[in-house]
Amino acid sequence: MEKDLMELQTLIEVHFESRKKEEEELISLKERIEKRRSERAEQHRIRSERDKERQKRLEEERARKEEEEAKKRAEDDAKKKKTLTSLHFGGYMQKLKRSGKRQTEREKKKKILSERRKSLDIDNLSQEKLKEKAKEFWEWMYELEAEKFDLQYQFTRQKYEINVLRNRVSDHQKIPAVIVTPKSHLSPRWDTF
Repeated sequence: MEKDLMELQTLIEVHFESRKKEEEELISLKERIEKRRSERAEQHRIRSERDKERQKRLEEERARKEEEEAKKRAEDDAKKKKTLTSLHFGGYMQKLKRSGKRQTEREKKKKILSERRKSLDIDNLSQEKLKEKAKEFWEWMYELEAEKFDLQYQFTRQKYEINVLRNRVSDHQKIPAVIVTPKSHLSPRWDTF
């Protein structure tokens, strides 16, 4: 009986020792899991910070490029306007410009078109701004069409008046029938003169 009791005690001790080892392993495993979780959370935080910094750099780079493009477009527009306003004409036209005489119709047309031409900067506009821009262009086009109609009406009226005046001039230039007739058909009084 004593022998069985001793064996039982040794089995109990072995069991408790193995259980203690298992508990220690479980605790160390939980600690490692917790440590790994904290490391992953830290890595995730660092990675998200890096991603935010990279996104910020990309947006800054994009904004800088857009500013450069806008400046370049503005410079190009300024160059175009400068070339349109100061076109070089040779010979007679250049002398007319220097002497301050009247502009030719072609020069007037180029000047008016360069003043009327609006720039189309729609690259960085929102949807509502685009709608406003489209409405502005539509109103501008409506005004131009109305002006075109008025000018066409004025042109046709002037053309009609020119034709009427030409007809009057040609009617006045015709020689009257009395002067064309020969002397024999004239009355004796006309012969005396």
